[in-house]
Amino acid sequence: MKQRTFFLGLIIIMASSDAMAGTITNGAWAPTGCGTETVAPVVDQSSFDAYNKSVKAINEWQQKTNAYNTCLINEANADNALIVKTAQEEQRRFHAAIQKIQIDTDAAKAKLDRK
Repeated sequence: MKQRTFFLGLIIIMASSDAMAGTITNGAWAPTGCGTETVAPVVDQSSFDAYNKSVKAINEWQQKTNAYNTCLINEANADNALIVKTAQEEQRRFHAAIQKIQIDTDAAKAKLDRK
């Protein structure tokens, strides 16, 4: 039953995509606010000048990649926290409903037993 509740929470989250930082498409999660991941440059060995330019490009790429990865981790953590929060809220609601049914059932049984 807990698994059903958890998946219901996931469906609620996916239905309200404004609340999510990332998106799930064809079973793959991706961040939405991090821009595009840059392609790693190639070291050019054709000359010293070309090599120096490629090293400069690698350094710039590394800075961009670090920023992208930090953003990706932040969005993933935000989504994970939202999923957990939503699942826990749904489980609390479910347990409250079960408790209410139990109280109502016990009250009805007690009333019928008095007759």
